[in-house]
Amino acid sequence: MSLFMIVLLTIMLLVSACAGGNKNASGKTYKIGISQYLEHPSLDATREGFLAALKDAGIEQGVNLEVDYNTAQADSTNNNSIATKLAGGKFDLLLAIATPSAMALASQVSDDTPLLFAAVTDPLDARLVDNLEKPGANITGAADFNPESINMLMDFIAKHLPEVKNIGLIINQGEPNAVVMAEYAEAKLKEHGINLLRAAITNTSEVPQAAQSLAKDVDAFYITLDNSVVSAINSIIQVAEAEGIPLFAADRDTVEGGAVAAVGFRYYDHGYQAGQMAVDILKNGKKPGDLPVLLPDKLDLIINVPAAERQGLQVTDAMIAEIKDQENNLIK
Repeated sequence: MSLFMIVLLTIMLLVSACAGGNKNASGKTYKIGISQYLEHPSLDATREGFLAALKDAGIEQGVNLEVDYNTAQADSTNNNSIATKLAGGKFDLLLAIATPSAMALASQVSDDTPLLFAAVTDPLDARLVDNLEKPGANITGAADFNPESINMLMDFIAKHLPEVKNIGLIINQGEPNAVVMAEYAEAKLKEHGINLLRAAITNTSEVPQAAQSLAKDVDAFYITLDNSVVSAINSIIQVAEAEGIPLFAADRDTVEGGAVAAVGFRYYDHGYQAGQMAVDILKNGKKPGDLPVLLPDKLDLIINVPAAERQGLQVTDAMIAEIKDQENNLIK
């Protein structure tokens, strides 16, 4: 080989090495384990937002980040198995998406592994933390429920649909997040003289029958952030449209999918918040216990006009006027 070719190859190797160094100047590679209770738009968007925040901070999957992603598909046995696997592994940080996943991981993870949660309705009720401002220990995260969102939605229904006297709720009583939200909704509806009629289910397959059973007795449907119910949302929408019963939800993604209205936020942004917390822990040396639990603060009414019409509800100018950001939250 000529001297020229040797020099050329040496230069190419040096350039390649420098280029690889630019991708991860610190030389640190991170490993994160994710437990997600099931796949549906809100939880998927949460995960996507989380990873986007890491990427924006220079922690990118396939470059200097390894992600062990697991979904339980709403099965408690799978959920516990995933928690056992992740708790026994070597990770720089763990993320639990949805209350059941967070509870399973929290019960098994060691105190020296940072654990973040997202899409959790009530971290106090789930006993993930003892204090929202100062969680302590190795767990913190972002809650996806602000009681004011339920108050706003129930006030909206009472104001604009005075004919509604009974609202049907399909609920899995085994999901603490769903129970908490149902209790808030029931208390608020009582102030307006509206009844909340419940149809209990134990798994997703029972949702269609529950919707049909409620249809004859209710003037509207409402669903919480109940994973078992949200994953079968299409079957509820079918009943709502066939019977002319408006369906109200607790999250934006369900409204985009065919519910009439909700008071909520973007789950991508929610996940991004959790991702920023992860950056603080991984890159800035923060301790989870020192990071306050984040709550949604940018609440707005979201209305899906075509969905409302399919469910027998005419959206009025007065309803639309209650939307703060009509450009993004009025779906036409």
